[in-house]
Amino acid sequence: MTKYRHRVFRDSHLSRLEAIFDEVCADFECELVEFNGEGEHVHLLVNFPPKVPVAHLVNSLKGVSSRLMRKEFPDLAKHYYRTNKLWSGSYFAGSVGGAPLSILRRYIEDHNSPG
Repeated sequence: MTKYRHRVFRDSHLSRLEAIFDEVCADFECELVEFNGEGEHVHLLVNFPPKVPVAHLVNSLKGVSSRLMRKEFPDLAKHYYRTNKLWSGSYFAGSVGGAPLSILRRYIEDHNSPG
């Protein structure tokens, strides 16, 4: 979720975020299975090995994406002027070991992207 829950992302932002997240996941030997987002948050379905601590992966996803997005899209500055942070400090991570991947994929795909 973005800092202060501002609706900041357009389709061009989301496309770039997906590429960044894919690269970060690869660095952690993880797989970005599915990605979607809305104006103020994103959904990721990531397949990762047990050796990867979730908190480390999330911190890297947020840190790298924030740094690159603020550099590549200076127009985002108006949304984080108070703290110089793109993301809020919170996140949700859930384990879905028994759930069918098709159900999770559909959940992420069904979230509307901004126009």
